[in-house]
Amino acid sequence: MKAAVIGGMTMTGMWQKVSEMFEVKTGIKVEVVATGPRAIIEKPFKQGEVDLLTMHSGDITTDLVADGYGINMVPWTHNNTVIIGPAEDPAGIKGMKSGAEALKKIAATRSKYLDMWGIGKREISQKMWKKAGIFPPEGDWVIKEKRRSTEEILICLSEQKAYSFFGRIPVLFEKREFSGLEIMVEDDPDMMRPYIVMLANPKAFPHANYEGAKKLQDFLLSKEVQDFLGKFKADEFSGIPIFYPLRNRALEENNIRKQ
Repeated sequence: MKAAVIGGMTMTGMWQKVSEMFEVKTGIKVEVVATGPRAIIEKPFKQGEVDLLTMHSGDITTDLVADGYGINMVPWTHNNTVIIGPAEDPAGIKGMKSGAEALKKIAATRSKYLDMWGIGKREISQKMWKKAGIFPPEGDWVIKEKRRSTEEILICLSEQKAYSFFGRIPVLFEKREFSGLEIMVEDDPDMMRPYIVMLANPKAFPHANYEGAKKLQDFLLSKEVQDFLGKFKADEFSGIPIFYPLRNRALEENNIRKQ
């Protein structure tokens, strides 16, 4: 069975562990055909080269279903976006649990803030600034991203001693790239982003291994995997999961659909 997997899942080693668990349970081996950013893994899925796709939820995934490439799209885990900033922490927000309250302090102290354009970061930042009652953030303390590369963004943050939103996974697993920057706010439920899993549409791709992919999808939603996600490497990072399991209600609704 072939899969396309968003980069954070393979970067952390989570997907490799889940694949091993699935193979032991079913005898079905999972081959990762593509892993990396959305644009890299979307292409083989649209070309019928994989049986299953998992990535962040968003317009891209909705379009894949609407255009007939994918079916059975469901969420199966979440990860957390964090607010990063300079070690000096001029706004005094380190350790806060509310992203909205932290943004209020950034604005009140007119501390430098980098306004992101990336799809996921943009969605979260707009949501949180609106919750803080400051939208859009404006002033000479707000730096516009101008679609820089990730490397340029990190250089800008370091040089300007600025705050911004970033995915928690790259901050934790690519530490060298984040020199001088630290996680200030994390584990805010409002800053979570869901991951979905979908299957290749057998009407569009008759050769797809639909049965194998469906078994893997069901396995990802199982209590066994959901319990695993809540514990995976959490003890290495202050007890906070890297991938959050679904809430019980979501699991119950999935079980109802399967009956």
